[in-house]
Amino acid sequence: MIEKLHELRKHLLTGVSYAIPFIACGGILIATAIGLATYYGHMTPTGPDFTGLPKLKLILDIGVASFSLMLSVLAGYIAYSISGRPGLVPGFIGGYLSAHLGDYLPVPDPKVSAGFLGAVLAGLLAGYIVEGIKKVPVHRYIRPIMPILVIPILSSAAIGIIMLRVIGIPIANRMQAATSMLQSMNGGSSILLALVLGAMIAVDMGGPINKAAFFFGAAMIQQGNFRIMGACAAAICTPPLGLGLATLVRRKLWTEEERESGSAAFAMGLIGITEGAIPFAAADPIRVIPCIVLGSMVASVIAMNGGVGDHAPHGGPIVLPVVDHKLAYVLAILAGTIVTAICMNVVKGFSKKTIVAAQEGL
Repeated sequence: MIEKLHELRKHLLTGVSYAIPFIACGGILIATAIGLATYYGHMTPTGPDFTGLPKLKLILDIGVASFSLMLSVLAGYIAYSISGRPGLVPGFIGGYLSAHLGDYLPVPDPKVSAGFLGAVLAGLLAGYIVEGIKKVPVHRYIRPIMPILVIPILSSAAIGIIMLRVIGIPIANRMQAATSMLQSMNGGSSILLALVLGAMIAVDMGGPINKAAFFFGAAMIQQGNFRIMGACAAAICTPPLGLGLATLVRRKLWTEEERESGSAAFAMGLIGITEGAIPFAAADPIRVIPCIVLGSMVASVIAMNGGVGDHAPHGGPIVLPVVDHKLAYVLAILAGTIVTAICMNVVKGFSKKTIVAAQEGL
């Protein structure tokens, strides 16, 4: 069992190592474009406005292109780690469909995606499906074309059917259910609502649960309720900020690659890009996700109780100029970031001690 878990972690880390440059490149270019657009006074009630800023729009588009490839690369190289080159095609297709599930629903909805969790699942399924096909005995004349023709077609068809017919509809339904739940909670306990919003924002970092909370907050802006988006805005940035801070505070706990990812995550957190936490969560979801969820919940509750209102559908320090109760907003972000960093380093340190103790006992 332990050996199987180590193998699974190796597959996840392989996917993460290839996806990190896409996340860092896309996130930092997007952050730069949004940050400069805000600096030049182009933040509107509907978000950054790049009208009249063609150079910044070009930077944004390049960043979005890099970011849009991230889930495909993550899934593709997880599958590659499991089954070699034949796993790349179904892995990439599964990752792409994870990011664009909404385009293939009976009623297309671009807001619907499976996020990074869907991409991880797609990569694992693609890899193991390919491994299963490899074990099927075939005639020696067919064997040479198996890895370049038969395996990619069969495995891609299988992963496509799973993503579009098995995973897609339930995710869309859950997103609608989550939105309905948030609407029913609005007007009730503000602390409970803030806890739920914070957890939803952090748990899948840009996936369907995150989007359900985010779009609920954005819808409330149109109704003149800015506190929902204020809670979301504080929660959005604390996962990457907290993980970035964790790698800075206790550097010896982290590898060089993780420290580099931490620096990129911190930069993305400043601009409100939750996806900066994905490399850490994809590599070690069991330990990372609870830590970032806790930090985002703390930030969301403080923001909600502090009366923070966000007039723009975005998060992080970048929207500070359009936020009500700025001091409470800053305190919420700082508290959530510190809680995430402390929790992560405690868990990381404890797990390392446990591994060392186990190795010494062998």
